[in-house]
Amino acid sequence: MYDKVLEALEAVRPMLLADGGDVELVEVTEQGVVRVRLQGACHGCPMSTMTLKNGIERVVREQVPGVTAVEAV
Repeated sequence: MYDKVLEALEAVRPMLLADGGDVELVEVTEQGVVRVRLQGACHGCPMSTMTLKNGIERVVREQVPGVTAVEAV
């Protein structure tokens, strides 16, 4: 599952890079929770929660069966 999550994150990375941000995969738990670290302009951005849930989580859950949530750490 880890490799598939990395592939899904690559799909959203261009959107993040365009705004000066990035995302790093920290871990995928046995329960299907993906933990990521937002970087650059995304770290601490007031819109980061929307980016995480409406952008990153949506794409990862669509592309990787078994993912239950995406959380920022």
